[in-house]
Amino acid sequence: MAAMMCEEMMRGCIVKAAAGRDKEKEGAFYAVIAAADGYILICDGKRRPLERPKRKNPRHIQKTDDIIPEEVMRTNKALRRALADYTARSSAV
Repeated sequence: MAAMMCEEMMRGCIVKAAAGRDKEKEGAFYAVIAAADGYILICDGKRRPLERPKRKNPRHIQKTDDIIPEEVMRTNKALRRALADYTARSSAV
């Protein structure tokens, strides 16, 4: 089941941590960088930059329906801005 969930998570998917220290950060959304060895690599551009992604078990994240475009995933600054916009939109709803 975990392997199937890893395949569903593609680069750029916006996810929310459901377990671990990352879930305690209010409104924290992350972008999926890659899926490897049964784990998902996520980052937010600040605490977890693109150069040092967090390895998470797929069962410990909640997938959203939104995807960040590939050109935004090139720099930490652009990624932070995109995730901040998504957080503002999701909290307004």
